[in-house]
Amino acid sequence: MGDIAIIGGTGLCDPKMLSHVTSGQMENFYGTIRFTRGTYKGKNVIFLARHGKYHSIPPHLINYRANILGLKKLGVSAILSTTAVGAINPDDQPNDFVLPNQFIDFTSHSRHGSFFDGGINGVVHVDMTEPFCPTLREAVLESASELGYDVHPTGTYVCTEGPRFETPTEIRMFGMLGGDVVGMTCVPEVCLAREAEMCYATISIVTNYAAGITKRPMEHKEVVEQMEQNAERLRRLILHTVELYDDRDCMCRHTLKEYGGFTI
Repeated sequence: MGDIAIIGGTGLCDPKMLSHVTSGQMENFYGTIRFTRGTYKGKNVIFLARHGKYHSIPPHLINYRANILGLKKLGVSAILSTTAVGAINPDDQPNDFVLPNQFIDFTSHSRHGSFFDGGINGVVHVDMTEPFCPTLREAVLESASELGYDVHPTGTYVCTEGPRFETPTEIRMFGMLGGDVVGMTCVPEVCLAREAEMCYATISIVTNYAAGITKRPMEHKEVVEQMEQNAERLRRLILHTVELYDDRDCMCRHTLKEYGGFTI
């Protein structure tokens, strides 16, 4: 059984959730990651602050490849991430939890979205029919039910480049394409995890309505404030999910079987 990683976004960078906590760093081909390791209910957990310890890394400059490869080399087999999002779908309201099952990628080429850029790593075309792990998502839903939390069980996450917020016209377009929530970090994280044959799911917390849904202008402090208000609920949901999750064999662990598996 592999370790479970928690990738925390805005407002969740709290290693106090774990016992027997140690800090470390490891270097891999793409860079250096800094992490916190600990245990929860007898399970090994690694926490990674997506934006850095002091939230100093904007979404478009995060070294996603270093993060995912580093976690893989640390023995992680499943990743549970958190994402702060804006609501496009009026059924998703601020303070709601959404468990995306699909995404639409509107990031630019400045983000490295694959481990396989040719050269020594070759070329790989990974299937993304079901990008988010169904086993891990099931554990989140079960955890939410036991805690009495309402979670939207599906949703399409629209990922934009950032760090600017979107225009109202862009949000209208995303809604026409079927987007439910919009954020800046889920892609390429989910794609790289799939290439690395790791289970991955994200719990999105709606912090605000997307641009144009209401007449108020977007402010980053609104996102931070909403995350802070919901941090304890989110921590409880994550930790209970870790407790319930059965790290068994999963189709996510065999996404590159036709290529001989992930060998980077």
